[in-house]
Amino acid sequence: MRQISFDLDVLRTFTTGIDLGSYAKAADRLGRSTSAVSAQLKKLEEQAGAPIFRKAGRGLALTEAGQTLLGYARRLLDLNDETASAVRGVELEGEVKLGLQEDFGEALLSDVLGRFMRAHPKVRVEVCVARSTELRERVTLGRIDLALMWECGAPTLNAQRVADLPLCWIGPAQDVARAQPGAPLSLVLLDAPCMLRDIASNALDAAGIAWRHAFTSASLSALWAASAAGLGLTVRTPIGLPASLRIIEPQAAGLPALPQIGLSLYRAQTRAQTMAEPALNRLEELLLQAVHETIRRIAAA
Repeated sequence: MRQISFDLDVLRTFTTGIDLGSYAKAADRLGRSTSAVSAQLKKLEEQAGAPIFRKAGRGLALTEAGQTLLGYARRLLDLNDETASAVRGVELEGEVKLGLQEDFGEALLSDVLGRFMRAHPKVRVEVCVARSTELRERVTLGRIDLALMWECGAPTLNAQRVADLPLCWIGPAQDVARAQPGAPLSLVLLDAPCMLRDIASNALDAAGIAWRHAFTSASLSALWAASAAGLGLTVRTPIGLPASLRIIEPQAAGLPALPQIGLSLYRAQTRAQTMAEPALNRLEELLLQAVHETIRRIAAA
């Protein structure tokens, strides 16, 4: 059987069109004509030996073969980009400091830091996991270089909005004993000050629903455990949600709908140019890739 070598440029066009939701946008992003993109996709189907697209209304959707190809295409491109970064950046040295909220610890750290350290083994990485108030202060003072954090308002000039994600009511995956009729809704929330704590309580007050603080902690993992044990509902985005918890549909549960919350990446402006600057740029790139991939998985689920 003849071996097939997929063209990485074609795979990049394929994944870019899926990510942007349009191959016309992909053509603009990649600096190609729409006819060139169409020719690439035709070539890709020929190499795959199976249709990768199907009609869905006025647009296109992926077939089962297309979904399979998409997963492998992302892995091949990630390995290609990691290889190129490693070859170019193996001599980089210095230190970079990254700040994350606890939601992203398990979801992003192992993948992002693993890929980064393989490419830049001489760069030392320091990670600070903290809440948004502390991260904002640290990045403003230049004590960390990059900070990924939740925020309700618009990002400032030294930040970029990565995504807007829905806030969800979250409770135990398994059925637990229900509260008595008329009893206040039990909430499991982080210690004040906390944006999500304020959003949840304000939404319930506006809906005329009585509530009480059943459990508070400074640790997100403690909140997950308390909610999984049935002590009350909590409010977070779907990112980092453990298998022991589930998202609760507000209308079905008689709960108010919750707004979206912004996710922004802040970069320190006081940092002087150093040998580690290219590595810092690469860390930012990997972090954004990982966030977008996490959001894609959540949307697909």
